[in-house]
Amino acid sequence: MAGELFAVSVLCFICLYGLIKKVDIFSAFSEGANDNAKVAFDIFPSLLFLLTAVSMLKACGVIELIADKLSFAFEWAGFPAQCLPLVLIRSISGSGALAVLNDILSDVSPDSFVGRVASVMMSSTETTFYTIAVYFAAAKAKCTGKTVIPAITADIFGFVFAVVFVRLLF
Repeated sequence: MAGELFAVSVLCFICLYGLIKKVDIFSAFSEGANDNAKVAFDIFPSLLFLLTAVSMLKACGVIELIADKLSFAFEWAGFPAQCLPLVLIRSISGSGALAVLNDILSDVSPDSFVGRVASVMMSSTETTFYTIAVYFAAAKAKCTGKTVIPAITADIFGFVFAVVFVRLLF
């Protein structure tokens, strides 16, 4: 109820502000909607490619194969192997990562070490490649090199520190 009241209040404030400033509210809204539709149309090919690639990787089992091959090294380092599919998919797809998190939490308790690590990973990392694809397509920028490396580094730190902090705090 409070959220609905807040939304109505914001809309009323915007309308009153527009009336006070003598702005044609409908024209401003239509112009903004038109601009946003153009942006959505411009970024659609990037999103379609990314979603298709993620679906193909999941469907053919590449994510699970890579996780199986890397599990020994990660377990040796104290990283829960059950979280590897989440690490591999999180930077690409938020919905895919949510499905992986759901699988992890259905296999282990959410209050277990693995469940807590997976939950912290999910909340402390970003869908890096998805975000880069959307923003760079919207800005019509071609060079992403100076963005990708710091973004991936931040994700890696998010994954590592998720394990560290869950060990320290729980």
